[in-house]
Amino acid sequence: MKTRMLRDIVVSEVGMGCMALSHGYGKIPPETYSIEAIRNAYDHGCNFFDTAEVYSPNLAGIGHNELIVGKALKDIRKNVVIATKLMPSRMGSLFGGGMYKTVKDHLLASLDRLQTDYVDIYYLHRTHGVSVEKVAEAMGRLIDEGLIRGWGLSQVDVDVIDRAQRITPLAAIQNIYSMVERDSEAEIIPYCIENNIGFVPFSPIASGLLSGKITPQTQFERNDDVRNWVPQLSRANIAGNQPIVEMLKEIAQKKDATPAQISLAWMLHKYPNVVPIPGSKNKERIVENLNSSDVELTDEEFTALEESLNALKVYGHRGLGGF
Repeated sequence: MKTRMLRDIVVSEVGMGCMALSHGYGKIPPETYSIEAIRNAYDHGCNFFDTAEVYSPNLAGIGHNELIVGKALKDIRKNVVIATKLMPSRMGSLFGGGMYKTVKDHLLASLDRLQTDYVDIYYLHRTHGVSVEKVAEAMGRLIDEGLIRGWGLSQVDVDVIDRAQRITPLAAIQNIYSMVERDSEAEIIPYCIENNIGFVPFSPIASGLLSGKITPQTQFERNDDVRNWVPQLSRANIAGNQPIVEMLKEIAQKKDATPAQISLAWMLHKYPNVVPIPGSKNKERIVENLNSSDVELTDEEFTALEESLNALKVYGHRGLGGF
């Protein structure tokens, strides 16, 4: 698989978001299956794996996903890039002390679960009123100590990014971004390009909407399934967004690809610093998403796709304030 840079960290052009193996998409698979899914992704060229301390069933407890990722990658650690996140809303309840100690304590707990002595990218998982300047200072110290290689922010606007960047340069910003969530195109992605910051879209297939496999009749699981709350995935909005899906299906058929692959190829063509991290709990779907790196859009195809997309209305919006 082709590679890209998150500042000075080399990653596969498409990464793997591991959250679905622990949370957010209904019943989770057995641990053995999840470990196999991660290793299978690695065997298919993925070296970039994203997790977070808070990813656990129903967001109850800490570290379920990190434990799985750690078990899957422990014997190939030197060959992979691991990103994890600390959740500021959990800071006070878990650890005391100043910002540096709090962040480091969270990190050390994550390192233990991940069975490693460093992480490549350590994100602040949304800000929740925490001083981003103090976090930036703490992250700079952790970089100096060799406990992290780089750091990032998640679901933030350009003002927050700039305040952090001035103190400790960022490796990556992880925001929601897809064909139906394009807020970051206005200011955030251009700022990241200008400042050599990678942009890591989560939910790049819009929680499955852009796969073409979801219809207004689709029933999502009742327990721990975020798709019940995603604005684009209400029955009315699924129906309203069908022209976008049909457009993708038409292009996919011509390119011998899938709609999801076309949606990922679109953002890879559009920006040189974008590294999407689609997530799934299905091994075959994970490989399908990774193979989007092999789908090449010509400039003419991209322009036609962009013009068609711009002409279509999007129904439903999560934005930076969304979950």
